[in-house]
Amino acid sequence: MDRLGVVFGRTHVRPSHWPVRVALLLGGLVACGFWWLNPTSAGLSSPGAVLTGAGRVAGLVGAYLVLVQLLLLARLPWLERAIGFDRLAGWHRGIGMNVVLVLVTHVILIVSGVAMTESRAPWSAVIEVVTTYPDMIKALLGLGVFLVVAVTSAEFARRKLSYESWYLLHLCAYLGVALAFFHQISAGADFVTDPKARVLWIAAYVAVAGIVLWWRVALPVRRWLRHAITVDRVVRETPDTVSVWLRGRNLAELDARPGQFLLWRFVTVGHLWTAHPYSLSAPVTGHRMRITVKDAGDHSARIAHLRRGVPVLAEGPFGHFTTADRSMDAVLLISGGSGIAPIRAIAEELVRDRADVVLLHRASSWADVPFRREFDAMARDGLAVHYLIGSRSELRGDPLSPHPLRRVVPDVTRRSVYVCGPVGMTATVLGSLRRLGVPADHIHTEEFSLR
Repeated sequence: MDRLGVVFGRTHVRPSHWPVRVALLLGGLVACGFWWLNPTSAGLSSPGAVLTGAGRVAGLVGAYLVLVQLLLLARLPWLERAIGFDRLAGWHRGIGMNVVLVLVTHVILIVSGVAMTESRAPWSAVIEVVTTYPDMIKALLGLGVFLVVAVTSAEFARRKLSYESWYLLHLCAYLGVALAFFHQISAGADFVTDPKARVLWIAAYVAVAGIVLWWRVALPVRRWLRHAITVDRVVRETPDTVSVWLRGRNLAELDARPGQFLLWRFVTVGHLWTAHPYSLSAPVTGHRMRITVKDAGDHSARIAHLRRGVPVLAEGPFGHFTTADRSMDAVLLISGGSGIAPIRAIAEELVRDRADVVLLHRASSWADVPFRREFDAMARDGLAVHYLIGSRSELRGDPLSPHPLRRVVPDVTRRSVYVCGPVGMTATVLGSLRRLGVPADHIHTEEFSLR
């Protein structure tokens, strides 16, 4: 399932992400250092003490990874520029389940350590920890929230849940973070006995909370007050695709380039509690901009019924899928399905700049092709458009395989190539480009992601 405009940019030319990886690793070592430098960690003289010590380390690592999770999708501009929204989202998903596993391991090790040290049965140790350690009920509730979020984020569950339901459940993770925080300060041996460590740990949580509140709550509201973005009109492009024209003030200040996307939150019933990423399908001009959305679920289907004047909160722009760093003057644009949205915006920018541009669009039928009149108008200004319409059997092969691609674009190796479309199509095109000898730094791709 794809949706027009719900895409994250991936380009083969991107700033290195290794400094961020190193910084995150160093942060984890600092978190473990709270245990290493604590006086109570010196006497691991029994198996029970070893288990308890390992449990404390697991707790510190798990709590640190929770902070990392919050930072990865806090919408920090410098982090998004360094890593890219697609990779940040991937890291967030990859770390998520590991966080829960580390926290569960923390609980098991602490309980096992107490049971072994005091010669108790495991369930007796559980009761002792819950009833005698401060804020443990809150901590268990927080862990329960994390487990629910983890289970509902698994692929099998996400297929059964609507995006809106999944998103609301995912927001509960913030409640889980708040509930789990209290026992770290009141019961964590690494902080109870070390006031300096406690102040540093609280400061870390306060800083991350401030970052999240500013970038994900205050800044979108401030931006709306500055730009007053509202829905201007909704235009039907194809039977299952609509464009939403947006109106606002000083939109050039957003610095949103063709090919990028923003996170949009429409302040109306059915939309307020979720923000969705949709690519710009036209360059921002003065007081207007446009996104184009394909019906692929409850939220995207309701977009067709938006009324004029609905306020819109926007976060971004995000993505590296722009012409800012193209290596060649001549450009080849290849789109398929929903990928036509950002490609259309890039095409207009390049035509306006009098660039040598060829556009290939792959679709099953003409009914699936929006913007035909707009592309025809661009063709009169120099855009070379080739529509590849029909099934493989109808076309007697894949028109995006190496030989047909070279036949349509003989100078493909001397062009910067931008590819946006479904995963299978993108993989085919990338394989063809490699076989044709197109250098990797000439290729830019756009990756679809729903969440």
